[in-house]
Amino acid sequence: MKFCEDIFGDKPWIISGPCSAETEEQTLATARQLAANGIKVFRAGIWKPRTRPGNFEGVGEVGLDWLKEVKKETGMLTSTEVANAKHVWSAIKSGIDIIWIGARTTANPFMMQDIAESLKGCNIPVLVKNPVNPDVELWLGAIERLESVGLNKIGLIHRGFSSYEKLLYRNAPGWKIAMEIKRRRPDLPLFCDPSHIAGKREYLFELSQKALDLNLDGLMIESHINPDKAWSDAKQQLTPADLKEMLDRLVVRKVAPEQASLDSLNELRYQIDQMDHELIDLLRKRMDVCIKIGEYKKANNMTVYQPTRWDTILNKYSAMARERNLDEQFIGQVFTAIHDASVNLQTKVFNGTI
Repeated sequence: MKFCEDIFGDKPWIISGPCSAETEEQTLATARQLAANGIKVFRAGIWKPRTRPGNFEGVGEVGLDWLKEVKKETGMLTSTEVANAKHVWSAIKSGIDIIWIGARTTANPFMMQDIAESLKGCNIPVLVKNPVNPDVELWLGAIERLESVGLNKIGLIHRGFSSYEKLLYRNAPGWKIAMEIKRRRPDLPLFCDPSHIAGKREYLFELSQKALDLNLDGLMIESHINPDKAWSDAKQQLTPADLKEMLDRLVVRKVAPEQASLDSLNELRYQIDQMDHELIDLLRKRMDVCIKIGEYKKANNMTVYQPTRWDTILNKYSAMARERNLDEQFIGQVFTAIHDASVNLQTKVFNGTI
């Protein structure tokens, strides 16, 4: 993470700028105000991957000249998204300081390999957004392709995941994926992109605070001099002034504050550990009973899956969750996972593999 420490200094690390560079005036005006508010890295989309043709797809290479002017006038480092080798070459030739790879590109191993090969021998920092679907292995694979050509200034951006379901936010946050990638690659800086998770500026504060509470390292937030007139993603952008006000309200927490005694925390963690041990033992006993049930069903020519029984279990424990002030959705997920494991175990009994 040293390259980020060298660039940003203390956490949280902030990258900001418009979704798209639209005009030279809009780009420079936004940059001036962000720089005045202490932002060190300016972001702007030059090439915009759009779902359908006909929408604004970025100004193209002319925008790179505007970013040069941003750096010259404000001293900020500049960053933009690349989606192919041509973009990489143009960005590096124009002196872009940091590039990032978007969610659609991360999801395509062929495109990632081309980008990785085009970056061989470069020392530019590269930030990799999560793939559009919640696939940790695909995200890791994109990182490993970059590492395989010798890149060692790599960071991550968590921007949420596409979903067919109607959500409060534009994209499903999928915090557990962020936590898993942080567990698997604690050596890489992890930014959150609350703009693309939220889709609406009114949710940016709560998502940003959540990211910091989960110990993510920084935020990439879209800011525009006149968000309501933005040519892309108008609803999720803040003015530089509103961004500063939001950042000032965020609470930055520490993993282990110096003034806090860990004795009480360790005692509570000990209690949790004891309960978890008991849970593991109970689950082992439950699975032993499931094996016996599978043997009974097989002997009596019964199906493994019994829908009436499963509905009864789900309704029963949902009611118990309500009575005990537990989250019904959480309890449903727990018992669904247990039920799935039980069905798989009984299927193995039927197949003679257990």
